Amino acid sequence: MRLGYHSITWGGVVGHPVGVTSVKDLFYLAGGSMEQAVRDIAAAGYEGTEMFDGNVAAYADQPDVLRRLLAETGLELVSVYTGGNFIYPDILPDELHRVRRAAELAALFGARQLVVGGGARRAAGTAKEDYDRLAESLDRVTEIAEDHGLSACYHPHLTTIVESPEELDLLLSRTRIGFCPDTAHLAAGGGDPAELIRRYPDRVRHVHLKDLRREPLEFLPLGQGELDFAEILRAVAETGYDGWLMVELDAYDGSPREAAQISKAYLDTLLRDAS
Repeated sequence: MRLGYHSITWGGVVGHPVGVTSVKDLFYLAGGSMEQAVRDIAAAGYEGTEMFDGNVAAYADQPDVLRRLLAETGLELVSVYTGGNFIYPDILPDELHRVRRAAELAALFGARQLVVGGGARRAAGTAKEDYDRLAESLDRVTEIAEDHGLSACYHPHLTTIVESPEELDLLLSRTRIGFCPDTAHLAAGGGDPAELIRRYPDRVRHVHLKDLRREPLEFLPLGQGELDFAEILRAVAETGYDGWLMVELDAYDGSPREAAQISKAYLDTLLRDAS
């Protein structure tokens, strides 16, 4: 398995402001410099990176700039992250338009994975029909990804209708999209990340690693929190998965590069001990 690092730590995550009034333009964005992120990630010893759809879209009219940066640093764009509400029929066509654009850009820059989050929680409460709507939408996302030579996987996330293990079961039993376990989000939602990986061994398409402290909730570099990554990596290995391990950390009090280095050193030790 190869190691990558998400560019989110350079600036955190925001949404494009145009998307407030035009859903088709509501891309995710990390607010920092992607050039600095790529250089720092490569310098920390990773081989790949994941970017948000909005950050990749910034290179749509100048693709050679990103290609040169990746070639110069020896880094691979492994995956692109996108998302949507996916339960509201009226806006779904515009959301799928944006997903299609994300897939086009991912393919343009050689990525292999389209990572997808979402499933809105209604103010009035979640109905079981919302899982049917989300599942149907994710099947369409999967088709879009496959049309562009990509594999699609769903990323459970706090604040969506797929936080808890029970909610994950409700969704994955209804859709064929792959599973991207995010260790910290699964744990924060009340699950055991290793157990959930073992529960869906044939669905794992991509892996997000981050640590956490539960009280008060904070996402942390690997080895700085409560999660048992030795057990998590054993579970991943048992599934037969041999793809990328993508470290993802929303924010860090120190420099993003320092956070990347901390997680890389921890992972190197774990993988060396496991071998």
